[in-house]
Amino acid sequence: GALRVIQEPGELQVTAGDTVALECRVEVAESGAVLRMEWARDGERGALCATRLRLGPPLSPLPCPRRARLAWQPPRATLSLPQVRGNDSGRYLCRVTLEI
Repeated sequence: GALRVIQEPGELQVTAGDTVALECRVEVAESGAVLRMEWARDGERGALCATRLRLGPPLSPLPCPRRARLAWQPPRATLSLPQVRGNDSGRYLCRVTLEI
């Protein structure tokens, strides 16, 4: 297909105070494609972090609400959550849409 998304790691356990890095690898058939990426957490309304990305040069980390940061180094996007707390636990989902 034109778009393939792989999220890693599948499951992760960390200690409070650690920094967590969640990775989303995006494979797109079209060069120069524009992507809409959203990171969401189960049970929360809205996206934890949402942005538009272009397949091309890396971007410096983008700030997101709630302490999160998003780095883009094609084909990988990494969501970092510094100094995690117990209430940060849950399932996180990387959702990518190919804009046409």
